[in-house]
Amino acid sequence: MVHFQPMKLARTRLRDEVSRLLEQFRGVLLVGPRQVGKTTLARSFVAAGSANYFDLEDPVVAEQLRRPLSVLEGLRGLVVIDEVQHAPQLFPVLRVLMDRDDAPARFLLLGSAAMALLRQGSESLTGRLAVVEVAGFNLEEAGVANANALWQRGGYPLSYLAADEEQSREWRERFVDLFVQRDLPQLGINVAAPAMRRFWMMLAHYHGQVWNAADPARSLGVNESTVRRYLDWLTQTYMVRQLQPWHANVGKRQVKAPKVYFRDSGLLHTLMGVRSQAELLHHPRLGASWEGYALEQVLRLARPDAAYFWATHTGAELDLLMFKHGKRVGVEFKHVDAPTLTRSMGIAFSDLALDALYVVYPGSRRYALADRMEAVPLQQFAAAPEAPST
Repeated sequence: MVHFQPMKLARTRLRDEVSRLLEQFRGVLLVGPRQVGKTTLARSFVAAGSANYFDLEDPVVAEQLRRPLSVLEGLRGLVVIDEVQHAPQLFPVLRVLMDRDDAPARFLLLGSAAMALLRQGSESLTGRLAVVEVAGFNLEEAGVANANALWQRGGYPLSYLAADEEQSREWRERFVDLFVQRDLPQLGINVAAPAMRRFWMMLAHYHGQVWNAADPARSLGVNESTVRRYLDWLTQTYMVRQLQPWHANVGKRQVKAPKVYFRDSGLLHTLMGVRSQAELLHHPRLGASWEGYALEQVLRLARPDAAYFWATHTGAELDLLMFKHGKRVGVEFKHVDAPTLTRSMGIAFSDLALDALYVVYPGSRRYALADRMEAVPLQQFAAAPEAPST
């Protein structure tokens, strides 16, 4: 049983980032899956019901914005447009409005999928629009005392803040059903809900592994291009992450396919059939679950310029290779009590010319493994998001 005190969490760092970008750019686009708190964040800037707040899932508002220039050009201050992917015709109009010399209004746009939004935004609003990805709660926001609850329940606010584990699990099960039955079709993704749910459940068993389309295609009775398309759809809607391989010039055969991770550990556990923390701790995929959870926390808190994994066909590998401020930082994830240095780590450190290598684990003590190699508790990334540094 996971014990913690549910409470409303302030997302101060995220809100401050959006505020800063709104001062620098004519518009900010918040992208991320449904139910992660984008609307709550936007309403902390502009209240719902304001003349400057537009929710395109409201049919009255959608009809109103069929004439966007006449509706928007007279507004002043910050204008919020929620679920903007439903109105792609807005982007050229927003470009005109953002280019006005006196800049009487700035725009905060919210969207639930990357596929069309980033393409439309980048084409129409280059140099005018900053993009911020919003996900569920991270370890910094939840607090290190609640790390196990965050791992078990995931970061979606209504799952994480549920009164007990049963309510959290029920919310996640409903989320999965609504996602395949309603959200995907609304985003223009037409696939039978049972087929997508079955693929998604199957994908849970590939979490943390190198992607190979052959087995899921055979199990589903479809061709490999179809399951690749399914995977891309789940990636574009922020359900999974395809971590791409890094190819070093080391004269070795290297893995060229991506690794697949669920971006939310709570949804992973739902699709694995894990109902409680006790079940998770005895599950054969315990290590993979913790690796994906820790990887997402490190990426969100360390915020590297670029990130990859690395592996050779002879067995050497590195879970995460981050590039930041011109340095190469390697990270391994180990759900063990006391990590030790392995031969694979040494090979990765040498072949990839790393500036530092960290072994992230769920303990509480930081200690050296070798020169520029350390074991680091995951909680230290929450305490100092820019650390460890080289």
